[in-house]
Amino acid sequence: MTDKHRYTDEELIARFQKGDENAYTELVNRYRDRLMTFVYRFVSDMEQAEDIVQDALVKVYTHKHYYKEVAKFSTWVYTIAGNLAKTELRKRKRRQTSSLSTLGLDDKDYELPSVELETGEYIQGEYTEKKIQEAIQLLPLHFRTVIILRDIQELSYEEISNIVSVPLGTVKSRINRARLQLQEALKEYK
Repeated sequence: MTDKHRYTDEELIARFQKGDENAYTELVNRYRDRLMTFVYRFVSDMEQAEDIVQDALVKVYTHKHYYKEVAKFSTWVYTIAGNLAKTELRKRKRRQTSSLSTLGLDDKDYELPSVELETGEYIQGEYTEKKIQEAIQLLPLHFRTVIILRDIQELSYEEISNIVSVPLGTVKSRINRARLQLQEALKEYK
């Protein structure tokens, strides 16, 4: 076994709780990219996702003693990141509601198209990814959460059940219903 994966996540958080800063660094290295993918699927904005993941990792650092080994470390860290992402979505909804009424025509932001030359295959892949992301964003939050955890993060049903605090059967049902809704939303892109 390589030196890098000598310890389980749970052993690393226990070491960190006892003051081993290197254990925290290893946990960050193991989870940063996975959390970025997870959070990005919620917020569809890379900068916001980076901020949220940073906040989640800071929270792991500052709240390390809140972790108890009754759950897997991954469940705990995904719960933290998921809660922060959902909070951001609620804030965003409130900002949209309040700012629409104050916007004048001159306050509009315009996005300029990229002038970079790209291959047709790359463009098609980007287009497909964008459509999938849009379809995920249209799902109700309770469906979006479980589908991201299962199909993108590839967590087990049991881990998802622990993260979202609902029974296993409910998780499986939500994943099935979310997949059906995604399939319906994306059927024109097959």
